[in-house]
Amino acid sequence: MIRVLVPLPVVLPLLAAGLSVLFARHQRVQRLLSLLTLAAVVATAPRLLRMADAEGATVVQLGGWAAPAGISLVADRLSTLLLVVSSSVLLAVLLYALGQGVADGRRSTLAVFHPCYLVLAAGISMAFLTGDLFNLFVAFEVMLVASYVLLTLDGGKAQVRAGMTYVVVSLLASVLFVTVIGLVYAATGTVNMADAAGRMADLPEGLRVALGLTMLVVFGIKAAIFPLFSWLPDSYPTAPSPVTAVFAGLLTKVGVYAIIRTQTLLFPGDARIGSVLLVLAILTMVVGILGALVQDDLKRLLSFTIVSHIGYMLLGLGLYSVAGLAGAILYTVHHIVVQTTLFLVAGLMERREGTSSIERAGGLQHVAPLLAVLYLLPALSLAGIPPLSGFLAKLGLLQAGLADGGTLAAVAVAAAVLTSLLTLLAMGRVWSGVFWGPVAAVVPDRDVEDAVDVGVARTPRLMTGATVLAVAGGLAITVVAGPLYGLSVRAAEDLVDRHPYVEAVLGAEAAR
Repeated sequence: MIRVLVPLPVVLPLLAAGLSVLFARHQRVQRLLSLLTLAAVVATAPRLLRMADAEGATVVQLGGWAAPAGISLVADRLSTLLLVVSSSVLLAVLLYALGQGVADGRRSTLAVFHPCYLVLAAGISMAFLTGDLFNLFVAFEVMLVASYVLLTLDGGKAQVRAGMTYVVVSLLASVLFVTVIGLVYAATGTVNMADAAGRMADLPEGLRVALGLTMLVVFGIKAAIFPLFSWLPDSYPTAPSPVTAVFAGLLTKVGVYAIIRTQTLLFPGDARIGSVLLVLAILTMVVGILGALVQDDLKRLLSFTIVSHIGYMLLGLGLYSVAGLAGAILYTVHHIVVQTTLFLVAGLMERREGTSSIERAGGLQHVAPLLAVLYLLPALSLAGIPPLSGFLAKLGLLQAGLADGGTLAAVAVAAAVLTSLLTLLAMGRVWSGVFWGPVAAVVPDRDVEDAVDVGVARTPRLMTGATVLAVAGGLAITVVAGPLYGLSVRAAEDLVDRHPYVEAVLGAEAAR
């Protein structure tokens, strides 16, 4: 049974994507196929999480080839927790896309949305579950191919230009990733992360630090950390809203997951890399939120907040303590849901008002009070207002930073507090510009032939319902924050003590 459940989040979406291509002219079949597939993954992920939490990491060696020669899928607490959150977000955004009509493929005889969306889901699951560097690279490439098609779904010049920027930067990161994989293999003779974890200790210190920093650059581009984030604010806002939402919530977090996994497993406790991470965390938080404050477009503003809040996760990793890592894990879970929700709300606003400009919109609370509530709750959570999930996750990180006692950690804590206040200012600016004041005139749709309708002064019930579901997910994190933090602490303990992970992959005998 285990051998079936662990690969299911990867295999099922890939099979469904193939079938979806065959049914390209039967969009009702495509929609049903996507919904059933993602619902099955959502149903499977919690069971994998319960199994990992109760019994430790579960490993499946594909093809019967034992590690390190074969392909290992590892379902531990961290990977399955992120699998639960990501699959739930993918399902909610799919419902939103169906409501908006993006998934209908109106401009094309071949509906490409569903196959690409399912391939993207498979790539995300594979990135979380894979136990070796090469298949992590494959997962990133699978996500890149699917995300480029989704990013340019509308086919406009702006989308293609943004997509090219995204692809060029991603390909440069891929070349660097392949290079570092080759270097790791040359130095250790393996790309299996559990196997490499033991062999890294035998390498010269300078080489080990160089490999660690190079991997940080590779995954830092994916995660959009300072100074490698410039591609993100130019790429995400041009895509259709559901695509932007799923990118904002998940793709950068896959990069964060890769940083956490590789730095804790392959380069544990290196003080120099830890210091670099703390400096990057400070710069990412401050520069990102300063960029957000000067934006007029809501989607660009939210894109800069993605960058800024990645810094919180780096802060927890840079502390390299159980408390710091637990805070980073809880913050990652919170941020996936909240950031996705805010982009869904931005899509609803654009659908209704015909623009995402903060200056051109106004008075939405009078004509769409539910939309105002749907914005306010995740916005306050992102800013860290008690008792919402953002406050609880930040509190855990700040306590971990103060417990560290170092000067750099103290500066990072101060930067985190400042960033939280500036985030509240940015969210308040959106509130006063979009929802407060007199009601602004609806901006007519400039291109009625494109994939989505905007400026219709209303929103479809399915889009609103999916956003309500996402907001409820954010509130649920607050309600279960205690047990969730306990789970994050156990996942963090797994990261600090690498031995159970290595033993689960290689076996007790080989791990010695």
